[in-house]
Amino acid sequence: MEHLSLNELDAGLPDIAAAPADSGMLAMLVLRPDVDERETPNTAEFQPNVGLVGDNYAARGSSRTEDGSAHPEAEVTIMNTRVLELLTGGDRTRWPLAGDQILVDLDLSFENLPTGTRLRVGGAELEITAKPHTGCGKFAKRFGTDAAKWVNHHPERRLRGVNARVVTAGSCSVGDTLTKVD
Repeated sequence: MEHLSLNELDAGLPDIAAAPADSGMLAMLVLRPDVDERETPNTAEFQPNVGLVGDNYAARGSSRTEDGSAHPEAEVTIMNTRVLELLTGGDRTRWPLAGDQILVDLDLSFENLPTGTRLRVGGAELEITAKPHTGCGKFAKRFGTDAAKWVNHHPERRLRGVNARVVTAGSCSVGDTLTKVD
């Protein structure tokens, strides 16, 4: 697939900005059992300090912690499906390449979901953390250099997605509604 230019990506911003604000449908769950491996189960379980059960979050660790352990503010990553639709030309088989575990049609902007916002999906409750989720080298390789620049150029919109931590363990399924908790 040919990658989109910055102008083509910017043309998609109005559709992305029109995403639902309070709740959205969970379109896909993605497990990363190992580096560059992806599974898309219909149901999944979330646990505090583990993230999505079966994902390599805890085992992989983080270069951003002093001891190399998993970053507590990045147990789960969430990305907007409208951004993925644009980046992949609608090819849902490429969505898991983004590396995010929850793919949902929801406005992830900082204005809509400030740090500390809680979200419920199935029986689980998640909390948006302060740790930014930005486009990296792998993201640029998969979706293009312009796409990596573009998602990082609009930090307030959180086009690359958001990081979250698990507050309450629980399971969910594709098709469930992810809802802001008051």
